[in-house]
Amino acid sequence: MGKYQSDAKKLLDEIGGSANISSFTHCATRMRFVLNDDDKANKKAIEDIPSVRGMFTNAGQFQVIIGNEVPDFYNDFVDVAGMVGGSKEDAKAAAKAHQNPVQKAIATLAEIFTPLLPAIIVGGLILGFRNILEGVQFGGSTIVQQSQFWSGVNAFLWLPGEAIFHFLPVGITWSITKKMKTTQILGIVLGITLVSPQLLNAYAVASTPASKIPFWDFGFAHVNMIGYQAQVIPAMLAGFMLVYLERFFRKYIPQSVSMIFVPFFSLIPTILAAHTILGPIGWKIGDAISAAVNAGLTSQFNWLFGLAFGALYAPVVITGLHHTTLAIDAQLISTYKSTNLWPMIALSNIAQGSATLAVAIAHRGNKKEEQISVPSTISAYLGVTEPAMFGINLKYVYPFVAAMIGSGLAGMFVTIMGVRAYSIGVGGLPGILSIVGQFIPAFAIGMLIAIAVPFVLTFVLRKVKFLNKVEFVDEAAATAPATDVDAQPAAPVAAPDAVTLDTTSVHFDYLYAPVNGDVMPIEAVHDPVFSTKMMGQGFAVHPADGQIHSPVVGTVLSVFETKHAIGIKMDNGLEILVHMGLDTVALHGDPFTVHVEAGDHVTPETLLADMDLDQVVASGKDTDIVVVITNTEKVSEYKLLKAGTHKAGEEVVAVKA
Repeated sequence: MGKYQSDAKKLLDEIGGSANISSFTHCATRMRFVLNDDDKANKKAIEDIPSVRGMFTNAGQFQVIIGNEVPDFYNDFVDVAGMVGGSKEDAKAAAKAHQNPVQKAIATLAEIFTPLLPAIIVGGLILGFRNILEGVQFGGSTIVQQSQFWSGVNAFLWLPGEAIFHFLPVGITWSITKKMKTTQILGIVLGITLVSPQLLNAYAVASTPASKIPFWDFGFAHVNMIGYQAQVIPAMLAGFMLVYLERFFRKYIPQSVSMIFVPFFSLIPTILAAHTILGPIGWKIGDAISAAVNAGLTSQFNWLFGLAFGALYAPVVITGLHHTTLAIDAQLISTYKSTNLWPMIALSNIAQGSATLAVAIAHRGNKKEEQISVPSTISAYLGVTEPAMFGINLKYVYPFVAAMIGSGLAGMFVTIMGVRAYSIGVGGLPGILSIVGQFIPAFAIGMLIAIAVPFVLTFVLRKVKFLNKVEFVDEAAATAPATDVDAQPAAPVAAPDAVTLDTTSVHFDYLYAPVNGDVMPIEAVHDPVFSTKMMGQGFAVHPADGQIHSPVVGTVLSVFETKHAIGIKMDNGLEILVHMGLDTVALHGDPFTVHVEAGDHVTPETLLADMDLDQVVASGKDTDIVVVITNTEKVSEYKLLKAGTHKAGEEVVAVKA
């Protein structure tokens, strides 16, 4: 009998049995199920299974966090279920089969924009910084007017900042071909033809007389030579046409000549259609959408629009529909040079963080929950709300409602004040960097509303029974006569003294930087399973190169089949998971060359693996290296010595088992 067969049998029973499983697989830390009926899963009972560290539902998959023992758990689950699991891609395909057309469209949109987010966020930060240099005045003049150095910096930063948004169509058409598994270079070429310097820049079209617009003369027809810089919908329409043409021609053109004719017959008609039909139509659709949104946010009823959007944005995040706002925001920026939607999104992030902070204070002393609530608060304040919402606020309901109310009021205020942002991608408290200079004071007041109202309301709504079914104590039970044992006064519990860690003591072991790069606390990792410490305590490194060394002295326990994760056991009994990149299990080992195997003794000088950073980035994945102590319950003291830049082999964490 396997080690986890009992827990696997319980999990099988509580998710509704084999008959309720459409497909299942596992990654480095989680069991991933596609269930026929999600409502049959008894989440409360699943939480109580000893091997389970948490669970959540995402993109049609019911995911159960096990830890780095998941391969063994998976094998035992296969035995008790009498079923064979599939690949992660199989699970995704099965999940999509359970989605309605709207859910499939939203999922597709999310998969198109997700690989573009790193560039959009960087672009937002750059434009926000340039906004400060050009817009904030000191002594009657701006920073660039006072300093030639900052004027030069500002001019230089135009290059990457504007490039990201001007050439967004190239990213969109590339991402569509990548997601639809067709030829990516054709998507890149198509995108370039939409923003070529030979075309009249989209930003100059409105100010150019019709008689001055250049055109291609085909004798019987003229086609305007207009670019589609920063346009979203024309690029999406063209990208999907290219994909479906390529799929069509691959079916009918012999493979012996497909290399020549499939690209030609797919690309050329798409480019022609993009400039004659799809581009002009897409531009009008985009303008109509942005005009409708902008009209709502600038009308006499804008306060109602702002209140509704601010309050409902967080519930929309739960459904996944929030990915559509990226396209709308980008279109607003393209049409009006700024967006009045993004400021409310940034404030919604802050509101969720404030509600989680209030819960952390109300439950202070609950060490287990603090491991989730504190990092989740920080994450939400920096613009990533999923850990706060799924880990805390939705669990208790009342903080989620408090955050919705606070976000709605803040959204209403900034909408009334006409607050607009130059760029998107920078959420939470840093979102103020993207705000148009003249509106920064008003947005700052909106931030105060988003901080204060949810924080206070969380304590108020905690007392409302129908919003707090988890914590509420029935008054009858609270006033019931006490037994003799209950009548005895409880002995006071002394608060533990603060631990002062002597990092020179021989009683402490060390975890070392596995790679050259920037060390960060695990709370900063963009994956709720790691950032909320469901997997355990640890740290992460944003790598400067791809040579991954052992972070500890110990013995290799396992190398995952997909090569993206390696388990190591330290001599003191602590078990370490080295996870290379985020969600890189989907890359099937391609970017990794592993140099160790199970049973090898390793030290910080041991090269565990080489990781092709460019390939990981090109696949739309995060390159962060995560080091987790998966049996954290055996840790008595833990200290991150210093964050920031480190070289491989430098001491990062002192730990005592």
